[in-house]
Amino acid sequence: MKEIHISSKQRNQMIDITDDVQHLLKEEKINEGYVIVYVPHTTAGIMINEGADPSVQQDIIKTLQQLIPEKNNYDHEEGNSDAHIKASLLGSSVTLLVNKGKLVLGTWQHIFFYEGDGPRNRMVYIHIGKTR
Repeated sequence: MKEIHISSKQRNQMIDITDDVQHLLKEEKINEGYVIVYVPHTTAGIMINEGADPSVQQDIIKTLQQLIPEKNNYDHEEGNSDAHIKASLLGSSVTLLVNKGKLVLGTWQHIFFYEGDGPRNRMVYIHIGKTR
């Protein structure tokens, strides 16, 4: 298993980790297989979405903030209930296919780490599996 270390700078932030995952895949020299990207944090998530236009990432953050506001009379006393809810909706892992040593992604797709309670230092785990 491999690790990617992430330092978020904002409370809500999307960080593109596609190149980091591809770099780890290249080191393993896997021609065909799969990659699991897993976030072990309850206030962070992982997703695949458009990476070509940064306004899409801002729209996702803005919409999550509108749907799940930071302050909303939550019972959880740490003040980050919204981040827990957002992370639950986004999910903690994605699985990608590998073909000819590269991640199989659509033309505009990138892998994003979502920070919901930053700034923080975070970790993402990467498992690379070989099928042949």
